[in-house]
Amino acid sequence: MSDQGRRVAESSESRPRRRLLDLLREELRLRHYSRRTEVAYVAWVKRYVRFLGLRHPAEFGREEVRAFLSHLALEGSVSASTQNQALGALLFLYREVLNEPLARVEEIVRAKRPKRLPVVLTRAEVSAVLRELRGTPRLMALLMYGGGLRVFECVRLRVKDLDFARGQVMVRGGKGNKDRVSVLPASLRGALEAHLRRVEALHQRDLRAGHGAVSLPDALARKYPGAARDWGWQYVFPARRTSVDERSGERRRHHLHESVLQREFRAGVRRSGIAKPATCHTLRHSFATHLLEDGYDIRTVQELLGHKDVSTTMIYTHVLNRGGRGVRSPADALLGASGRAD
Repeated sequence: MSDQGRRVAESSESRPRRRLLDLLREELRLRHYSRRTEVAYVAWVKRYVRFLGLRHPAEFGREEVRAFLSHLALEGSVSASTQNQALGALLFLYREVLNEPLARVEEIVRAKRPKRLPVVLTRAEVSAVLRELRGTPRLMALLMYGGGLRVFECVRLRVKDLDFARGQVMVRGGKGNKDRVSVLPASLRGALEAHLRRVEALHQRDLRAGHGAVSLPDALARKYPGAARDWGWQYVFPARRTSVDERSGERRRHHLHESVLQREFRAGVRRSGIAKPATCHTLRHSFATHLLEDGYDIRTVQELLGHKDVSTTMIYTHVLNRGGRGVRSPADALLGASGRAD
């Protein structure tokens, strides 16, 4: 163990046990990692410390990380993506918090994600599910299907991100902390405007109650002190109740939690009678597939989805509504239209 690692370990022994996690959070926030990533990384470090018998990670290194990842795969039966997320958290811990980058990290085998075709709903199936939804969850589902949004991108939308004049929605801080522009369905304009009038009335009530401020990204709160209460920065889909923000300690109205939408969507799929294991993310897959079916260029679809590489978008060409890559089955030629062999 290096002198730096020893000092960190000794420091943690003389301070509250959460000190290591506080350092981890601080480093994540300095590098502008998302809230979701912070929560995930902190959870993985906690789990790793328990695996080490509650001993400080600075006392260990590459071999223990390998043992932990093997434990996840063999005993925890986690998926490849989950195992890779755990590895990312531990690499960050050792590199940025403990200042001890893991040696020969290339020898730590990253699990390979299996290639799976996405679940895609037909247009009739999308319509069937939407008929089972009501109110805000239905409006959100329509917005995700109409613009190819991820769940967390939809719940985090701010009022200023909706551009009705241009018919576009600005997705801020999407996956990989990237911004992009997608489609704002013209058919939703009336419903969205009516929804925003209700949200604005709610915001005015919050202001009168002494609240009405929302969290702002990065350092905008310091740069523009009054922006947190401006109408444009309010969430399009706010939570029903105010809550105390963990970071600022202020009472605020956060955005609607994504689990609310996910729960309503699962119930809608169940009521519709569709047997496919569809989730909210299935709407994004369906958006891409239906655009390709309509003849849109794959590069256009790539930009709307925010994919870094077009090869990621190419997967939707394998699930187009053409039945077996457009091949006519020899059974159809044998049986004919009657369905019986001659």
